[in-house]
Amino acid sequence: MNLRLQSLLDETTALLHHSSDTPALEAALLIEQVSGISRTQQRIQLDHQLPAAQLELLLQLRQRRMLGEPLAYILGEAHFWTLKLQVNPAVLIPRPETELVVERALFHLSNRTEQHVLDLGTGSGAIALAIAKERPQVQVLACDNSPAALQVARSNATANQLTNVQFYTSNWFDEIPKQLFEVIASNPPYIDIVDPHVETAVRNHEPHNALFAADRGLQAICAIIMDAQRYLSPGGWLILEHGWQQASQVRTLLESHGFCSVALHIDLAGHPRVTEAQRPLT
Repeated sequence: MNLRLQSLLDETTALLHHSSDTPALEAALLIEQVSGISRTQQRIQLDHQLPAAQLELLLQLRQRRMLGEPLAYILGEAHFWTLKLQVNPAVLIPRPETELVVERALFHLSNRTEQHVLDLGTGSGAIALAIAKERPQVQVLACDNSPAALQVARSNATANQLTNVQFYTSNWFDEIPKQLFEVIASNPPYIDIVDPHVETAVRNHEPHNALFAADRGLQAICAIIMDAQRYLSPGGWLILEHGWQQASQVRTLLESHGFCSVALHIDLAGHPRVTEAQRPLT
């Protein structure tokens, strides 16, 4: 086998054509992962030859990707907001649409005063850590019922030097300290268990308890809405990510539990994705 970067890039790109929408980019990222040669440097080192050990690792990683394993798990990291986050199969890979939850939370949080935020089902810590970075005076509490996920989130907080975040093992509100929050945010599981449109790679590799929910995907959302007002300050905001077909059901649930100022927000793909609602002031 030719060990030159040019040949490896071409071959890997061709092999990833059926498992990736961006095979050339992924080929370069896999080579960067095994060799330490950045994508920029690869362009000017096309005659460089990989040592046999690096080539063997590349072949292993390439095979994993060809079998459908998400690239983020293979690389061990994903980018979200302005953060680089460690990810593994214990946590969902953070998606760009979830940044809309962060945007809405920041909209409701002051730049000057100390406030409190709760992130329910934090996973990798994406939402909590993005808010903590943008609002260093805000105290963020992040919870998850998975100890393995919380280990990842804590590592990400340390790696990004964020100290204004606390982590709790909790199934939604069960173990949350009795305090009030100006913002409660969540990207809960909201996919119907029998949804036939879930990508095979997602269903096979990402944690099911963070993806799927009973009652047509609404079980977790309903559980959060039922208890949220007891943990929100008067005038505080609940911000929920949900499926693109669930907006009307989420609005109905919020209004039936006494929330006001319900508003729907559209993601960059044009899908109804995030609904926010306010606890009444009185």
